[in-house]
Amino acid sequence: MIESIQQFDVELFLKIHRGLSSSFFDWLMPLMRNRFFWSPLYLFIIIFCIKQYKKQGYYIIAMVLFTFAMGDLIASRLIKPWVSRVRPCNDLNLANDIIHRVPCGSGLSFPSAHATNHFAIAVFLICIFYSRWKPILPIGLSWAFIISFAQVYVGVHYPIDVTTGALLGTTIGIICSKMFKKLQPDF
Repeated sequence: MIESIQQFDVELFLKIHRGLSSSFFDWLMPLMRNRFFWSPLYLFIIIFCIKQYKKQGYYIIAMVLFTFAMGDLIASRLIKPWVSRVRPCNDLNLANDIIHRVPCGSGLSFPSAHATNHFAIAVFLICIFYSRWKPILPIGLSWAFIISFAQVYVGVHYPIDVTTGALLGTTIGIICSKMFKKLQPDF
């Protein structure tokens, strides 16, 4: 059964990585996964939280950082070494199928830390701000999804890596938002 799941994962990976190939996506997707591309958004979140919520804004930012740290710790330091799945761009069986759009890196593949971290942050912010601003739900999920999808498109993760990362990140985001609400009941 595990072999059939892995085969499905490889086939879906190739349909995304090669089958959706276009010059526009070749330009866009490396940007979508680049942390520097999103720096203005991160800066906006910091400024918005401090300006709008003063002291509580600092707590929100601290909890976003904690949420990120938890996602990265669990995905990169605990699960990845335990599972030890090779990235598709480093898989010798796929060497002739990979389109090198970004440097592959030597890290492991399962789960995607990008997906884990971005879904954790997005879900945390959704849980905190949804009652005040409903559009955060589709915006936050779209943001995390596009970053996760880009990981598959550029060839550094399999679909199951990002799906698992998204589920893990969602769980972490929900738990961290509950912690925040317990620590800041007036928010």
